[in-house]
Amino acid sequence: MSLTSKLTLLGDPEKANLLRGITRGIEKESLRVQSNGQLATTAHQKTLGSALTHPSITTDYSEALLEFITAPSSSIDDVLNQLDEIHRFTYRHIDDELLWVSSMPCQLGDNSSIPIAEYGTSNIGTIKSVYRVGLGNRYGRLMQTIAGIHYNFSIPEAMWSELQAASADTGSLQDFKTVGYFSLIRNFRRYSWLLLYLLGSAPAVCKSFVRGREHRLVPVGNDSHSSTYPLRHIVAHGRPWLSERCAGISSRLL
Repeated sequence: MSLTSKLTLLGDPEKANLLRGITRGIEKESLRVQSNGQLATTAHQKTLGSALTHPSITTDYSEALLEFITAPSSSIDDVLNQLDEIHRFTYRHIDDELLWVSSMPCQLGDNSSIPIAEYGTSNIGTIKSVYRVGLGNRYGRLMQTIAGIHYNFSIPEAMWSELQAASADTGSLQDFKTVGYFSLIRNFRRYSWLLLYLLGSAPAVCKSFVRGREHRLVPVGNDSHSSTYPLRHIVAHGRPWLSERCAGISSRLL
């Protein structure tokens, strides 16, 4: 079934309402920082609940890297309101600390200054912490402080059924859905260079993130803390790290 045929099907007023059944959810990460811009070294606040079991507030790699999770919903406003409420609740329980708004991290020390997330002494909690120790050994803890947003969505069963019927597919609906989602992943990989160029580019990074490493970043004006990637290098040399970042994102889709 061609893309044009699919768009024609969904353009039918009787079918267009199927799009309203798309379910969405957001997982948003933010670093906790001190008022001076340094990474917070305090433990995950008990008033936020258990990082291991709380359905909406947990931690990612670091004890300071909070992750907010909304419940799946077919209402965009509902998802955004949930995220807003989680932020407000968190700010009421982190004392004078702040949530870092950028994906690239705040001022950082060396690897040992970045606390790995703790999840208690249960078997699953220990496994999660040990896994993070391994990530730190393999990639370095600084790399794991990059925060991101995961946008999750699923297409309603009724839409899949309509698409399968229009495609004259006689297999199981589950197999048809699997093929459809993998097609989405392939298209993401195909256009990932453009998506990441437009939506995944951090304009600047704190110098502490690249301390002691060779790089081609240049200072941002008279700012002694920040560096950026010069446009002339992007134009002349492309962005060689895009394929690596894309592979990481697509693996999460799987």
